[in-house]
Amino acid sequence: MHQIIVEYERELRTRAKHLKSGNEIFTDAPVDNHGKGEAFSPTDLTAASLGSCILTIMGIAAERRGMDLKGTRSEITKIMGQNPRRINKVKIQIHFKNNYSIIERKILETAAHACPVHQSLHVDLEKEIIFHYPKS
Repeated sequence: MHQIIVEYERELRTRAKHLKSGNEIFTDAPVDNHGKGEAFSPTDLTAASLGSCILTIMGIAAERRGMDLKGTRSEITKIMGQNPRRINKVKIQIHFKNNYSIIERKILETAAHACPVHQSLHVDLEKEIIFHYPKS
């Protein structure tokens, strides 16, 4: 059974539909690759998937221990290469709203590096994760 259907719309735009929920997202080729850049590019979605996966896996670890992760956000920078055209580096900065003990930080940081998207991306793709905790 298919979980996602992607259809080519026009002018380098696609529409992806998640069958179970009915949610849809669109992609556009970026301006530097013949597109209009009016939506996420497919490589933007790859970088966003990594950031979302990291927060999700950290959320699971936090919920198991009664920790509050609400308000935590990831800021993602994707750096493209040209020959071949591919993602060379994804820099993710995790900003925590709450402060945590040294042990809790280790749990969250270990979870971040264990996310399935992180583990699925090629080893040559540089993945830099920086954790920012509030100053106490």
